[in-house]
Amino acid sequence: MKTNIGSIDRTLRIVIGLSIIATGFFLNSWWGLAGIIPILTAIVRFCPAYLPLGINTCGTPPAKKG
Repeated sequence: MKTNIGSIDRTLRIVIGLSIIATGFFLNSWWGLAGIIPILTAIVRFCPAYLPLGINTCGTPPAKKG
């Protein structure tokens, strides 16, 4: 499994996931559990939805010398 989530994308996913969980908690709704999905994708640094779209937010690796 190749990583396709960069550091900014990862940070945003964690913030959004925590916001969804907090909103679900304050509204007393089970929909807050949906916040687990962006948090999990941030932890493993892989988003399956990016594959068919060809998206990769990781920086390009530096070119090898020699």
